[in-house]
Amino acid sequence: MKNLKYVITILALAMASNLTAQEKSIDLFSIPLSNPNSPGKLVIQQISGSIHVEAYEGKEVVIKATFGSEKHHYHKEKRSDGMKKIANTSLDIGAEEKNNVVQVVNEQWNRVTNLVVKVPKNFALHLSTVNDGNISVKGVNGEMEISNVNGEITLEGVSGSASTDTVNGDIKIDFTSITQGANMAFSSLNGDLDITFPSSLKADVKAKSDMGEIFTDFEMQIAAQKPEVNKNSSSGTYKVKIEQWVRGKINGGGPEMLFKTFNGDILIKSR
Repeated sequence: MKNLKYVITILALAMASNLTAQEKSIDLFSIPLSNPNSPGKLVIQQISGSIHVEAYEGKEVVIKATFGSEKHHYHKEKRSDGMKKIANTSLDIGAEEKNNVVQVVNEQWNRVTNLVVKVPKNFALHLSTVNDGNISVKGVNGEMEISNVNGEITLEGVSGSASTDTVNGDIKIDFTSITQGANMAFSSLNGDLDITFPSSLKADVKAKSDMGEIFTDFEMQIAAQKPEVNKNSSSGTYKVKIEQWVRGKINGGGPEMLFKTFNGDILIKSR
């Protein structure tokens, strides 16, 4: 158990004035790592709010937060009639660390929580949120798995590899370097994909936009589309289909880079 550290914060704030409508940033906690000289991993999966992660020179994971408007479950007029609202000023957020894996546990179900996290540069990330927020990452080197539903994903000056998806939002990524041989995937339903790679990128590209266009400034060798044949001997049917995917090779080819959006453009850029 000595490699297991658990930090839990439940703060009962006596004065509601400490949290105003424009809520200020609150320092939650700093989490030491079991092996501070080795790469780590951050896991955050929450329902409402933004997640902002930035690399820094320290060796701990530092977490701050701001809080947006509460989600109301009843109509306002049903709570008035001369009654006074009592502000909920308690917090219920914790974090667990084991073997350099830090998992944030956010049980603020009735409040939008915007987390601001600093991590050492060499850190893997597994981040997800659903409503009322964007996800952004700056300067981190590692394997990143990032998911949003109603918001954008922005990765700035990152290195390593990434798998990102959102439903309603753009995805914009600027890689300074990438992990050789790593497959990556970027997808949105309603949003643009704007991905910048080093000019030395070697990749097999698979891209599709149903309602948008595909652009690149790489020299890409486009593969000819071939019909997919599906013959069912038992029913006697013969089906031929040509997919809408664009396939091509950059710098002779390499690991697969998948780009998919329904309503948006795809931009594959070289830095």
